[in-house]
Amino acid sequence: MKKVALFGAGRIGRIHAANLAAMPGIELTAVSDPMAANAAALAQEHGARVDSIEAIFADKSIDAVVIGSPTTTHSDLITRAAQAGKHIFCEKPVDLSAERAQACAAVVAQNGVACMIGFQRRFDPTFNEAKTRLDRGDIGNPEMLVITSRDPGAPPVEYIQQSGGIFRDMLIHDFDVFRWILCGDGDKAAWLSATGSCLTDPAIGQAGDFDCTAVTIKTVKGRLCQINTTRRAAYGYDQRFEVIGSKGMLQCGNHKPSEVTQATAQGTSHDNPEAFFLQRYAAAYRLEIEHFFTVLQKGGTFRTTVQDGVDAQVLADAAAKSAATNQIITFN
Repeated sequence: MKKVALFGAGRIGRIHAANLAAMPGIELTAVSDPMAANAAALAQEHGARVDSIEAIFADKSIDAVVIGSPTTTHSDLITRAAQAGKHIFCEKPVDLSAERAQACAAVVAQNGVACMIGFQRRFDPTFNEAKTRLDRGDIGNPEMLVITSRDPGAPPVEYIQQSGGIFRDMLIHDFDVFRWILCGDGDKAAWLSATGSCLTDPAIGQAGDFDCTAVTIKTVKGRLCQINTTRRAAYGYDQRFEVIGSKGMLQCGNHKPSEVTQATAQGTSHDNPEAFFLQRYAAAYRLEIEHFFTVLQKGGTFRTTVQDGVDAQVLADAAAKSAATNQIITFN
């Protein structure tokens, strides 16, 4: 029986808590959150106790921690967990700075613990099937990737002010998908160009951020990636990508509440995409946490690591710099 502590009793923490509670061989032992009422409610729901950060790290019976707390706490909690000998599953990103993320990764390596970063899109059944076919050679050599990533609405401005900006907060997933899909053979980004606008809410611009972005990445091998992002898609949560190869194309469409198409004399209709990420990636959240504990218990290779978090952060930092300076950013 693996004993697990959870940091964060908010929206993502509740998702992870429910998935942990449903897994055989896993016991959610403790919950920690500055919001005492949230921590108490979640702990009571799953038969856990509420505990402090210090008490969790001092408890030698706790094997692993799941970090679903705000971004600004991630690198500190990862570092302290590693030093306490706890295995770590942490939501993205590792940190809002690539330098601090790399320092965090070094502490993880020094202490010999596992650290998996929650890039849940790698576990989405649709996206993962495309990756399987790509690796099998179904479309030959990958040459171009086009990613569409659109939220149905922006978070509160108070969140945006603490988020590190759209490239670090929202596009971090897309940078990981780029690396996952186009760089599996050792390829890497050669240069990146990013731009952004504020088109959906002036308050976002006043907070120093963008709400619409366009990114182009060229790899060392000449492959191209284009990422288009907006925080306002009136029709739902729009998550798609297509990869074009030497022998064809793989296209991943949206998930919808139902796959029914209705046709009448007045016209043809179907459901809009799922409302938001909680619905769209429900299966992915379950599969990624199952993968983490399966590898811990049975051995194997983690599909995402703290170094993946660092590498995605490097791209996010470069995108933020490119958009701020109107310059192409090159990589060594």
